Order: sequence, then structure tokens, then C-alpha cells
Amino acid sequence: MATRNHHNVCYMVPPYLLNAIAESSNNEDPIRESARNALSLHKSCIGKREKRFTALTTPRGFNAAGNIAQHRSIVPDHMLQHIADCQDVDSTTRDCAKRDLEHIRNVHAKYQQAQGLRDESSDQKTLEATDKSSETTEKTYRAVYDAQNDEKEANLPGKLVRVEGQAATKDESVNEAYDNAGHVLSFYADIFNWKSIDNKNMHVVSSVHFGKNYENAFWDPEIAQMVYGDGHTFLTNFTGCVDVIGHELTHAVTEHTSPLDYNGQSGALNEHVSDAFGIMIKQRVENETADNADWLIGENCLMPGVKGVALRSMKAPGTAYDDPRFGKDPQPAHFKDYKMTQDDNGGVHLYSGIPNKAFYNASVAFGGYSWEKAGKIWWETMKSGQIPAKCTFVQFADVTVDKAEELFGDSGATIVRKAWDDVGVTRKSFP
Repeated sequence: MATRNHHNVCYMVPPYLLNAIAESSNNEDPIRESARNALSLHKSCIGKREKRFTALTTPRGFNAAGNIAQHRSIVPDHMLQHIADCQDVDSTTRDCAKRDLEHIRNVHAKYQQAQGLRDESSDQKTLEATDKSSETTEKTYRAVYDAQNDEKEANLPGKLVRVEGQAATKDESVNEAYDNAGHVLSFYADIFNWKSIDNKNMHVVSSVHFGKNYENAFWDPEIAQMVYGDGHTFLTNFTGCVDVIGHELTHAVTEHTSPLDYNGQSGALNEHVSDAFGIMIKQRVENETADNADWLIGENCLMPGVKGVALRSMKAPGTAYDDPRFGKDPQPAHFKDYKMTQDDNGGVHLYSGIPNKAFYNASVAFGGYSWEKAGKIWWETMKSGQIPAKCTFVQFADVTVDKAEELFGDSGATIVRKAWDDVGVTRKSFP
């Protein structure tokens, strides 16, 4: 676990697991010290993450200073230029990149004219063409970089290794990051007609080989990219776990649907949504129905010899691992065990197990593939505009029940209400 500087990030490996490693006398001192360093760095980013989601609940298009926010959904010129000029990229992708490069330059010209930076008459034809199109590309571009074991986030993304349309490289981590990002993108496009992670074909950038023996993976919203460590003593293979990648990229989707404050119950729901969509993506790749899937998050991240099956279990929260070097999985599966805490932003990783179990309950009760009914309900919930930034479990549950009724009638609403009731998330009754 490498020490590094970083922005506000979401880690796949939760802080309570790092804390258990740091406190276990079964671990050697260097391992415990490394875990403590990772915990310290995690705590330092809490303020920025909270600021990020606070900003997302302000009127769209403006930042805290009231200025027009940077439009991050357009692929940067330099990446498009690289793809357009690259001879080992397939011709279709190369042609698309050339087209989109021309388009983005038209958008920039329009912006400059709006700011009084260009002569109107000289750009009139360009602007007329731009007005007829949207400020988005028509294709999502993936790019994978090699961080070359550099532990400074300021130096990301690193060395460009593979871009959209290029053939596989000799680096397995690069290929896994590229292919699994593709699985996530195809899931959102095919199942929910959602283009990339922002519905505007936002490019997906990943960096592999981050840090030295770094045992984590994360999505950094400030630099808008995925970052993967190689793992070491206990955890590894982050690029090979499509549910991990689905989880992290879904945090970006949440930013563009219903931003949930990363604290307390709303933060736990933020984590839960990433787990729910991450597990659906995994089940789709493996062609598993709800009743025959394992419902394990990060099952391929644990090194051989660790007493456990995954980082989390949605089917049975609290049972993912029990190892003297890790401690026992602390996730509760029922709201009766919910307690206010200052740790981990109010327990966002800990208490996500409660709505996770509810989603599992609903998916199995509906039968078939999880994304066909339960997933569709959760998706419509996130897009509904009815999820407040500081959403509680009960509020979220109520919206899912309403959406279930709209989509699948009274029987669907009954299934979803029972799924939440069974984990103790129920409406209050008054005499």
C-alpha cells in the first residue's frame, strides 16, 4: 500500500478492512504501518469528497464561484489526435476520431466567440455548423495508461499504452482494464440506453500499475479516471474483477443521475448503488440469473491463503471473510444493527450491506436476470429526480416501491416493499 498524494476518491477496499489490518498483531509491522498510512490518506480526502457531492447538488452548469463549470464529457483533443493518427487503430475508430476532433474544435471556437475571443465574421460558418450539433461525441473512447509504479497521483495518467480500436498488448493488466471497462459501457448502453458514464459518451481513462504494491483501486472524480494498483500481500487482480470496475465507474454514473452526499445513510446508499450495478454487470458477463449467482463483490481480489471469499457479500453481509489478519467482515445485514458513527464518513462502506441485502432480496423474488426487474427499478429510481442529496434508507426504499408499482404493478411493489421490510427498513407507523 503505497503512500501518495491524492484528491477526493472512492476506494474499493473499505477503511474498516484497512483498520483491521493495521490493528492485527498477526501482521508484520511494515504491513500494519502501510495500512495506517493508507487510512491516514483516506481520512484526508473526506472533505474534498463531501465538497464534490455538495457541488453536484447546486444548479447544474455552475460551480461554487458561479462560473460555468468545465465540460468534462468531451474527449480531449490530444487523445483524439493520437487515435486519429495511430496506424494500428482500426479504420472505423480512426475515422470517428477525426470527425470528433473536428467537432470539438468547432465547439471550442463557439466558446471562444461567446467569450469575445474570436472575430464573429471569420467564424460564422463554423458556428452555424456547430449550432446544428450537440456538444458531445458520438463514440465513447477508452484509453489505458501505465503509471509505471509511480505513487504520485499528480503524475497520472502516466504513459499511454492502449487506446480505443487498438489490439491487445502484452500487458495483461492493460487488456483487463480495457476489456472490463468495455463490459461496463456495454451494460449501461444495452440495458439502460445510457451512453458511457455521463450519457454524453464521456471518455473512460484508466491507469494501471499505480504505486508499489498498492492494494486498492479507485475512481477519482476530480481527474475523472480509474486507477488500479497491482496488489501485494492480501489483495490483487483489481483489473480482472469486472464487478470492481463496475462499482467504481458507477460512482461516476451516480454523479450524473442522483448525486448522493457521501456521508451517513446517503453515503451508504451511494456505495450500495455502486455495488448493485457492479454485481449486475458481473452477472451479465457470466450469464447468471439472480438465483444462481454468488452475489460476491471482489471475489477474485483476495490472495490465496486468505480465509474469505470476497470483499463483500450482498447475499449475506458480514460473511465475506474471517481471517486473523483481516478480522471478521463487520457489515450488518439488518437495520436494527445500524449505529451512528464518525468513522468512514458515517459508515458508508459498513452500512451499504443493508440496502445491498434488500436488492438481493428483490432480485431473487422477481427471478430471472437481476437487471430485468430489480435493476430496472433501481435505475429508474436513480433517474427519477426524487432522490435527495441527503437521502435516508426509508426515502430511497419508498421511491423504489413507487417505481416498482409504475413498472410492474401492485405485485412488483409488494415484492420490493417486502425486500426492504426484511432488512428492517420500514415506514414509521403512528398511532
